[in-house]
Amino acid sequence: MKTRNRVLAILGVLLGLSALLATPAHADGEGDGRVVRVGTEGTYPPFTFVDPSNEDLTGYDIEVMDAVAKEAGWSEPDYVQSTFDALFPALDAGRIDVIANQVTINPEREARYLFTRPYTYSRGVIVTAADTDDITSLEDLKGLTAAQSETSNWAQVARDAGAKVQSVEGFAQAAELLVQGRVDVIVNDNIAVLDYLASTGSDDIKITGNAGDEISRQALVFPQSQQQLRDQADQALERLGADGTLADISEKYFGADVSVENPDEVDVTTDRDPRSWGEVLQDVAWPMLRGAILGTIPLTAISFVAGLLIGLAVALARMSPSRLLSAPARFYISLIRGTPLLVQLFIFFYGFPQVGLTLPGFLAACLALSLNVGGYAAEIIRASILSVPRGQLEAATTIGMERWQAMRRIVLPQAARIAVPPLSNSLLSLVKDTSLVSVVLVTDLFREAQNAAAFSQQYLPLYMFAALYYWVICFALSVGQGKLEKRLGRYAV
Repeated sequence: MKTRNRVLAILGVLLGLSALLATPAHADGEGDGRVVRVGTEGTYPPFTFVDPSNEDLTGYDIEVMDAVAKEAGWSEPDYVQSTFDALFPALDAGRIDVIANQVTINPEREARYLFTRPYTYSRGVIVTAADTDDITSLEDLKGLTAAQSETSNWAQVARDAGAKVQSVEGFAQAAELLVQGRVDVIVNDNIAVLDYLASTGSDDIKITGNAGDEISRQALVFPQSQQQLRDQADQALERLGADGTLADISEKYFGADVSVENPDEVDVTTDRDPRSWGEVLQDVAWPMLRGAILGTIPLTAISFVAGLLIGLAVALARMSPSRLLSAPARFYISLIRGTPLLVQLFIFFYGFPQVGLTLPGFLAACLALSLNVGGYAAEIIRASILSVPRGQLEAATTIGMERWQAMRRIVLPQAARIAVPPLSNSLLSLVKDTSLVSVVLVTDLFREAQNAAAFSQQYLPLYMFAALYYWVICFALSVGQGKLEKRLGRYAV
C-alpha cells in the first residue's frame, strides 16, 4: 500500500511539472488562460461596432482589448454587448469583468472603480447643426438641450455647462436628433465625431468649438474586486505601448497615435462608404433573422407558456375562499401590473446579484417576462372562468363530479375558448416586449437592428425592416389564433 501511495505521489508531481512546463510563458509570468468577460456597446464606431459584412465585433477598443488579453495570458475575450448606460450596472452586478468602451477617467468613477493606464487621449468638441453659428463654447450651452449618453462623461460636462441632457444610446442617434432639430447641441469625443463625418459624408452637422482645454483620458474599467485583473491589464498596456502595438492599432483607425497624450492631428479614415438601402438590408437580413430565431422567438415561447401556467395558478388562488391563497394572489397581480416591465428586468438581472443570486441573462429575461405575463394572464383567466354560467358547475356536482373534475372537464374548456382572444393580445404584446431584453445583455432581433444602424446610419430602412420581422411573427400568431378559436368552438354552449 505504501509503495502504491509513493508511486501515485510521484505521478502527481510529474503531471504537475508537465502542466507547468506546458503553460505558455508571458513577459511577466502573468495570465492563467482565464476567460474575461468584456462589456462593450458594439454601436460606437470607430471604437466598437459590428461589421455587417462578416458580423464580427471590431473597432479600436476591440483590437486593443484583444491585444491586452493576449499579452496578459488570458483566453480570447468573451464580449458582451449592451447599451452604454447598462454597462456599469453589469459591472457592478458581476455580469462582466471589464468595460472596453472609451470610458473617460474622472474623479467620481475613480472613487468607485479601478482604471488601467489610459490607452486613448482625446478632447471634447461641441457639435451643432450646420446652420447654427452661435454655439461655440461651453458657456453657450446654458438652457439648451444636449443629446448625450446618460452615464457618459460628456453628459456631465454638458450638464455642468447648464444644458438639459436628453438621454440617447449612442453618438449616431444623437447626431440624428440634432439633424432633425430635436436637440440643440452635442458634446462628445472629437474622434467619434470625425469618424461619423468621414463615414457618412454628412454636411448637416459640424464641429463649432472645443469643450474646454482639458485632454480626456480613456481606459479599461474594472470593479474594485478585480484588482489582480486590472494590474495584469495595466502591465499589458504598458508593454503594448512600449513595443509599438498600441501605436499601430491607433494609426490603423485614426492616422495618428492617440494612445499618447499629445498626438499628431487626427485624420480618421474609414472604409465604411455610404451604401444604398438595398445593400444595407442585404447585409443585415440574416443577422436580424438569426436574432429573431435565437432570441425573440424562444424568449416569447418559453415566457408565454410559463406565464400561462403561473396565470392559471394565480387565477385559481385569487378565486379561492381562503385568504391564505387569495391575498398573496391579489398582491402579486397588483405588483406586476403596477410596475414597468423594464424595471422588473433590471431587478432580476442587476438587482438580485447584490443579494447573491446571479442569473444568466437569458434566464433572467425569461423569468421577468414570465412573471409579467402571469400577472396579466391571471386576470384574463379569472374573468373567463367567471363568465362560464355558474349553473354548469353546480349541475356537474349534482351528478357526482368532484369540484376539480367539473372545473377540468366543464368549466376550463369553455373558459379557454373565451380567453383565447385576450390571451392572444398578451402574446402579441410579449413578442414586442422582448425588444427590451438587450438591456440585460441578451441579443435579439432589435439589438441586431441597432448594431447595423450604428454602423450604417440607415435608421429608417433598418428599423422598418425590424418592424417587418415583428409584424410577420405577429401575423403568423394571429393566424394560429384564428385556427385555435375555431377548434375550441366545439365547447360553445
